[in-house]
Amino acid sequence: MPKTLRNVYFKKLTFENLINAHYRAILGKRDRKETLLFEMDLETNIANLYDDLLTNNYKLGKYRTFTIYEPKERIIKSLPYRDRVVHQWYVEEFIKPIFIPKFIKDTYACINDRGTHLCYAQTQKYMRHMQNKYGTYYILKGDIKKYFYSINKDILLKILKKTIKDENLLELTKKLIYDDGEIKGIPIGNYTSQYFANIYLSELDYFVKHKLHIKYYLRFMDDFVLLLPTKKECQEVLAKIRTFLTEELDLELNQKTRYYPNKFGCNFCGYVIHEHYTLLRRRCIINIKRKMRKHNLNLKDFYGHLKHANCYNFVQKIQEECNRLDKLSKLEQK
Repeated sequence: MPKTLRNVYFKKLTFENLINAHYRAILGKRDRKETLLFEMDLETNIANLYDDLLTNNYKLGKYRTFTIYEPKERIIKSLPYRDRVVHQWYVEEFIKPIFIPKFIKDTYACINDRGTHLCYAQTQKYMRHMQNKYGTYYILKGDIKKYFYSINKDILLKILKKTIKDENLLELTKKLIYDDGEIKGIPIGNYTSQYFANIYLSELDYFVKHKLHIKYYLRFMDDFVLLLPTKKECQEVLAKIRTFLTEELDLELNQKTRYYPNKFGCNFCGYVIHEHYTLLRRRCIINIKRKMRKHNLNLKDFYGHLKHANCYNFVQKIQEECNRLDKLSKLEQK
């Protein structure tokens, strides 16, 4: 696997690759007006896109902005479908093959076969190792303040430039980074953003693993955990991480960042993880109860998450309450 991207832009710019990017981009969105219109004249639209990318005349469309409120309030920016095809092509042909193999093994999120549940399992495994070795130890839990909105685009480009040496690919990369006219922050909603965000914080991964030589460190997007023997070591490591984030990445840790003894468990990946058992996070419980009250709960949607936690009694109570509410609803309809 090459360490840099050279002379690859035109090799990967093929009609077939763009068609494949379209088929990935359209998954779950076939009934939308813009995708139906794009597919009505698919060959012409792909050919026009190919020509624009070939001649470096490609320009991104106008963003549509809206707000979502689950799991928390976020501003989402959405590009026209044509641009989402380009994002798919860019990520699958250039970003995934060259950048993901460079990530440390304990970076998770937006990586095939490295999702929430593997991260949870690995965290618990490391916690057991620490307990076996030290008995009591400390958990340093870090969280980046307003991460996606805080990414410095110039620093992001500088990081990408270390690997991207193809001038045509670099020009496209600049368009994708600076597309929304903002100085800071990358749009939540772009397919490229989750990968740019992971690449950006991979600099922190290298710093923690190779400069600070921390054995037990895991990161899931902008949340990270370190397992350390003493409170003093937590204080020293946290100070170094703060300095690195500020000076090298122009980022801040939010006020939720803290360290504490392992007896309180590790609040990570949607769970409160202990060495030999796992609990649901309070926010997950609140979310389930809220959906239940709104008669909008399907426990099957949560099963993948619930099955990893010790929550049998909770699930039984929720199921009983759902059944009761269903009966009441049917009686009211009669």
